[in-house]
Amino acid sequence: MGLTKTSDYTKEETQLATWAKALAHPARIAILNHLIQTRQCICGDIVDVLPLSQSTVSQHLKELKDAGLIKGNINGTSICYCVDEKNWNKAKAALGGFLDSYKGQDCC
Repeated sequence: MGLTKTSDYTKEETQLATWAKALAHPARIAILNHLIQTRQCICGDIVDVLPLSQSTVSQHLKELKDAGLIKGNINGTSICYCVDEKNWNKAKAALGGFLDSYKGQDCC
């Protein structure tokens, strides 16, 4: 989406799209599943469980972090990642509310 067009949408629509975009790649879903199961993880640990290079995993972690779904804390020479619970709950409510808003209809 072009930067000039973002003003045509509400803050809520833009945020929802940001979360949806972050979730729109199977590698990011796998990373989130791993973080949910382990509660926290070093990037190298994620590389060990996914069929991706370290640089690719780092790029996916950056996308998830930029969307606010995860956070990272520096731990020596490594970064320890975990789910950002506050933003996760906001995304959960917003995505759930959006999907629940469809009540069904007769069309097409």
